[in-house]
Amino acid sequence: MSTRRLLAWVGVFVSAGLAALGLLLFIIGVLVEFLDLLQQRPLAETLSPTMQVALAGLCLAAVMVMAGFVLVGLLLARQTRRQAPGYGDAYRFMERLQFSQAIPLLEKAVKGGHETSDVLMMLTSAYAHTGQIARAQATADRAVELFPNDPGAYITLANGYRLQASYEEAARALQKAAELAPAQPIVLAELGFVQQMAGDEAAAMAAFRQAAQSALPAMYSVRVYYHLAQAYKKDGDIDQAMQATARMMSAREGLEAWQPLRDALEGTLYGQRLRYEIDNIEAAMARADAATTGAGA
Repeated sequence: MSTRRLLAWVGVFVSAGLAALGLLLFIIGVLVEFLDLLQQRPLAETLSPTMQVALAGLCLAAVMVMAGFVLVGLLLARQTRRQAPGYGDAYRFMERLQFSQAIPLLEKAVKGGHETSDVLMMLTSAYAHTGQIARAQATADRAVELFPNDPGAYITLANGYRLQASYEEAARALQKAAELAPAQPIVLAELGFVQQMAGDEAAAMAAFRQAAQSALPAMYSVRVYYHLAQAYKKDGDIDQAMQATARMMSAREGLEAWQPLRDALEGTLYGQRLRYEIDNIEAAMARADAATTGAGA
């Protein structure tokens, strides 16, 4: 765990702990004050009925907030117990594209009975990125077998097919994922990417248009709007092409997120296709910058 992340978690727990302590002290203080007043003289002679109700309501609110803290803590503890041992470390290895280090941790999680959709997805990706294609395919098939109604299982299967350059099979898997999660624009964007690589331009553009109807992260927006801009330009729809280009340019920082993946997949056909696409997007951005500079001059 990085120092920044560790400090962030420490800050969260310290803040929550102090808040819980403050609420506990408040509850104890109110109860002690009530008991003290009752010992000295009847409560009705000390506080007005309105004030009694107000204090009782405030105490009840504090008790409920305290109960909320306890419930969240119990849920987090339960989630931690259910999570596969080493899952967090494996996830961080995957983030750093250190797939070979993640594989033993994920395999151990599977052997320990933590065969979740997320674990199988990560293991499929790790196998594929280290050239273990047969294992990747078997793991992806296992994910679909265990979780036939989980869109993540079909995304796992699609990732395995895509890294084998089996784009039509990847598209079919992502179509199933899109059926199970129709409101997920990222799934639609991924579907468009593999449909285009499979040579089905019409279906890819339909997926991109549908994905563009929702907010997309910058890393997906930059690619989706690049392809839409090229399609509109090819069809002679200059206004739509310019709008798509503007959306692409506004998400240009998202292109950096694809660079590590492109480098990690350098030796695969999919990696070569991704590199070619990124180069084309960068060239399109350079032309758009030049046109803007020329217009401004």
